[in-house]
Amino acid sequence: MLRILSCLVLLITAAGTIQAESLSQQRQADLVYLLHQDCGSCHGMTLKGGLGPSLLPEALAGKPDAYLRQVISKGVPEKAMPPWENILQPDEIDFLVSYLQQGPPQ
Repeated sequence: MLRILSCLVLLITAAGTIQAESLSQQRQADLVYLLHQDCGSCHGMTLKGGLGPSLLPEALAGKPDAYLRQVISKGVPEKAMPPWENILQPDEIDFLVSYLQQGPPQ
């Protein structure tokens, strides 16, 4: 059982790495820029919150990836959060979810 769990953890970790590698470094940089400029217009330029809530890792702790993907993809109309699914590809949304949960590189 422990061996199976270890294999699952390795597969999940590898999938995240492969996913990030599927986007060019330039596209990743473009997405980070979009996050800080477009999302930052509501969530604060440092993502600490503003009109929208904080997007820092500590504020997102405990929120499942699927929830974050849903919010970015579909938006939250009653909170003025627009949907991004017609602008961003699923792998780009996955990159943003990962970036938000880890925070910017130090």
